[in-house]
Amino acid sequence: MTKEISFSGFILMAVMWTAYMITGYTESDTLIELDRPSVEVIKDINVNTSVGVIPVGEFAHKENIPVIAVTGISHESNSFSSQSATLERFGARIGEDPADRKERFFSGANSTTRGGGYIDGAEQFGLELYPGLLTGARPMGPVTDHAFETLMGELLAQLLAIPKLDGIILNLHGAMVVESYPSGDEEIARRVREAFGPDMPIVATHDFHANITPAMVEYTDVLITFKENPHVDTYDRGFQAAEIMAKIVRGEVNPVQVLKKPPMVYNIVFQSTFREPLLPITSESKRLEENEKILAVSVAGGYQYADVEWMGPSVIVVTDDDPILAKQEADRLSDMLWETRHQTTLSKPDPTEAVRMAMEHDERPVLLIDMGDNIGGGSTGDSTFLLEELLKQNAQGWAMVIADQEAYEVAEAAGIGEPFDFEVGGKTDDMHGAPVRVQGHVRSLHVGRYYEPEVRHGGGSFWNMSHTAVIQLDGSTLDEPNLLLLTQRPSSPNSAHQYISNGVYVERQKIIVAKGAIAPRAAYEPIASKLIPVDSPGVTAVNPAWFEYKYVREGLFGMNERE
Repeated sequence: MTKEISFSGFILMAVMWTAYMITGYTESDTLIELDRPSVEVIKDINVNTSVGVIPVGEFAHKENIPVIAVTGISHESNSFSSQSATLERFGARIGEDPADRKERFFSGANSTTRGGGYIDGAEQFGLELYPGLLTGARPMGPVTDHAFETLMGELLAQLLAIPKLDGIILNLHGAMVVESYPSGDEEIARRVREAFGPDMPIVATHDFHANITPAMVEYTDVLITFKENPHVDTYDRGFQAAEIMAKIVRGEVNPVQVLKKPPMVYNIVFQSTFREPLLPITSESKRLEENEKILAVSVAGGYQYADVEWMGPSVIVVTDDDPILAKQEADRLSDMLWETRHQTTLSKPDPTEAVRMAMEHDERPVLLIDMGDNIGGGSTGDSTFLLEELLKQNAQGWAMVIADQEAYEVAEAAGIGEPFDFEVGGKTDDMHGAPVRVQGHVRSLHVGRYYEPEVRHGGGSFWNMSHTAVIQLDGSTLDEPNLLLLTQRPSSPNSAHQYISNGVYVERQKIIVAKGAIAPRAAYEPIASKLIPVDSPGVTAVNPAWFEYKYVREGLFGMNERE
């Protein structure tokens, strides 16, 4: 079931939650043939639950319908980032009144997000949703123990306070790393399972970039990931989770899960599910769900910036009490992934070559995808490598966004029309270039909120990129302006309205820079004459050889791209 967006729909919770249910990312030279042992896990659950429930206070509007909690802590954790995900980053409402939590959750009706799918699915299949703690932070470094334990305590306290509960939907990302836990998602599922026992139905939903562990399928009855990257199917996966949960609690199905993990890294450069080599595999996962014995099929690309044992792609097949079928199809899809390994060889231009290519291209606009500063993958949004090259090569008609609170404040203090002369970017750490001196004038100042009318990566419609200053650089003209947008914080480039709302006519510009990987494609493929993924340095550099991994399984194909 596909959901069309309605402008009259309400805003779903917070933009942070919708934006980072991941990311487009949340993306080689001579490769060595390896033996291919793979990981296999089979989960068979017998579920015995009652259909009738005791009404749960304000949350039960009808009698004798199943009550399903929806809860989760979502984070995509980059092991190489210098920025820790502290409690303050999550903005969680600890101790929130249940009525307020309910009102906030159900304001997501009519949205194209995962939450909108839960809500519509529950209504169609006769479930009563009980919203628990739902929180997330933008991708960055691992979650601190203090943040995790505080949020986990709140999550369990809210669930245990429900007088009668028939099932739990865990709204997770799948690539959370905690200081003390390689998989925060697994730890959440483990504690929830421990608290509610083996007979409580648990359906978990994950982002496409999940690093799924064998234990995760042991702690859940059903695990579903986004099928598409860019993530334009978030609503569908929420709806699917609600539908399967309804069948479980009514005793109509007995889910069996099989997980397969081929021994490879599926580089984020090749993780678009709308083109080769993943397109046929994604299409096959959808086709398999036409079989009434198959409840869900997920092919997750994995998240290569998490230095954990189970980093890498996964296949999960869930059937109705048919472990042989589940294993057969999981094996086949895993083989399909493995067979594409030689199509995932890295060969992308560096910043110098990418800018030259863009300048030489006759049509416009050209999109430069700054993959080393992929905000949706946990980067800082203040890399200056491409900015430096644009200035050095005297490119004309370009626009880019850099997150720099200090530079924004200088522009705001100067005021519209006034000169601007300040060093910009490269201030978070030493991985994203040095600050670059920018001279020009303040063209405009903006609140930084905008609306995206189409279904884009993550499904969100209402965005807040923070207060924004637009600087027009000296030496550029009105017909070929060089424009630098300075924001107070990083904001994933999932929508062209990030520029349009700030007065930038993207189709007129010669060059547009997007600090992402796959996520920007949904917005820019319809309008860009050419897209150039850039092999730029940074905490999300696409070549794994730039990083020192300590915990990833040995022998994964695609890890040594310098060889």
